[in-house]
Amino acid sequence: MMRVWVLPMLLVLCGSLVATGQYLQGNPRVAAALLPVFVLLAGVTSPLIFPRSIGALEAQQRSAADGRPIVFWRPGCTYCLRLRIRLGGAAHRLHWVDIWRDPDGAAAVRRANEGNETVPTVVVAGRPHTNPDPAWVREQLQPRPAKDADSHPAP
Repeated sequence: MMRVWVLPMLLVLCGSLVATGQYLQGNPRVAAALLPVFVLLAGVTSPLIFPRSIGALEAQQRSAADGRPIVFWRPGCTYCLRLRIRLGGAAHRLHWVDIWRDPDGAAAVRRANEGNETVPTVVVAGRPHTNPDPAWVREQLQPRPAKDADSHPAP
């Protein structure tokens, strides 16, 4: 749990130190501008921007029931952040698994990526896709038209 907050805490600490240094050098405006930038960076690299993570087993059960994709991610991953931001509000319709919190999730990612913990790994209908395009992931959330038996010609 602690390691997911290391990068955000370091960013806030470094930002505080840089801002303090600028303030002490007589640059209060620079200090006032830098500190919010570091706090913002800490926020987007923290788990706070992502929907609540669940365990891999629970995500697999839910995905089997509702057909929604599973996203395996970790805090601090810029590709995960890119996916999350580009999905916008649709991100809440996926099942998110933080591999740093869930050993089963990390194992699932390693199985899908030749032993590597490459994220984001998105599982759609049981098939893993490593670092897919966010537009493609959004398409996977669209309801599929029902296949009508009468619409297909008989062989």
